[in-house]
Amino acid sequence: MPASLANRLPFTALALRGYNQTNLGRTGELLAVPAYHDVVERRLAEAGELCGVVTGRQVDLIARVADEREAGLDAYSEAIALVFAAELAQLDLLRDVHGIDPHKAGRAFGYSLGELTAVAAAGLYPLEAVMRIPLSLAEDCAALASKVTMGVVFSRKTALSEAALQRVCEEVTAEGSGAVAISAILAPNTMLIIGETDTLERVRKRCEAWDGPPVLIRPNDGAWPPLHTPLVSELHIPDRATLMIRGVPRLSETPRPPIWSLVTGQREYEGDSGRGVLRRWIDSPQRLWDVVHATLASDTRTVLHVGPAPNVIPATFHRLAENVVKQTLQWSLSAVSKRTIQRMAGSAWMAPLLPKSGFLLRAPMIEQIVLEDWLLEHAPR
Repeated sequence: MPASLANRLPFTALALRGYNQTNLGRTGELLAVPAYHDVVERRLAEAGELCGVVTGRQVDLIARVADEREAGLDAYSEAIALVFAAELAQLDLLRDVHGIDPHKAGRAFGYSLGELTAVAAAGLYPLEAVMRIPLSLAEDCAALASKVTMGVVFSRKTALSEAALQRVCEEVTAEGSGAVAISAILAPNTMLIIGETDTLERVRKRCEAWDGPPVLIRPNDGAWPPLHTPLVSELHIPDRATLMIRGVPRLSETPRPPIWSLVTGQREYEGDSGRGVLRRWIDSPQRLWDVVHATLASDTRTVLHVGPAPNVIPATFHRLAENVVKQTLQWSLSAVSKRTIQRMAGSAWMAPLLPKSGFLLRAPMIEQIVLEDWLLEHAPR
């Protein structure tokens, strides 16, 4: 199996997760494997030390992992450091223990914090300089989380108009009783918004007036920093990030592997685009669907999910695969015509997409591998 994964690497996309309300995953199990212990311990120690320097607090990520103490919003800076350390350790283990070089992957992308890890792992900028950016802003980002609510905006029957939802968010914000904005585009029929006070309810009422099938908004449990929205401007977070980014030295002109950014949905960080994209990472919505779309349109055959207990990206691929299977049940994919696909599509939001984007039919054929599971399954005895 390790040889098989190595052979597939040029046709593999590395997908790195971001911050979540749980961030340990199986890192403790990896730390307990004798062949992995030193690598995992080193990454945790390095990330913990930098976190301590930036925050001025005593940080022991090794103890946190060994004791299985989650790092959530109440320890947001430690959660950031933990995700960085876990993702880098997993990539190190893949290379140093199993002889599979992640730099030879076909492409990489990361959701939220995962994009910063991808940038550092690709050798573009010094790891310490990249990590300092979210660590330095963590306290204020966490403080803003107590004032906002995340909501999932979705339709079971139709694709959503990003422009229309953006206009509604701007109109509600202009009313002067709290700001709200799009945080992520997860799929054509699903987006995330983050808003203050009762803005989600006001957005919902405006969406009720839209023509067509109903648009639903479901508040998300827990507290989330309003990253990837203009709401972070309240504490001048984008401007402070810009000051840090302009001083980060560039180590390479070409990332290895190439990186698709969720800021733009396109291949980025080559030539002079890096700092501009990093700056926009702070307050621009995450365009996950655009990158999933680009991945399926490429020669990618495997998505390797990097990080502790990844959820958003695997769930997106799995939902898409399930929808495609549902639409094509009892049909031969090699024989159906575009008109047939359109006629048989039971999920209305997907129906217009399949004729124009036939490569979406590849979703069930893409192998999904969670790297921490793979590493534990193939741990040296």
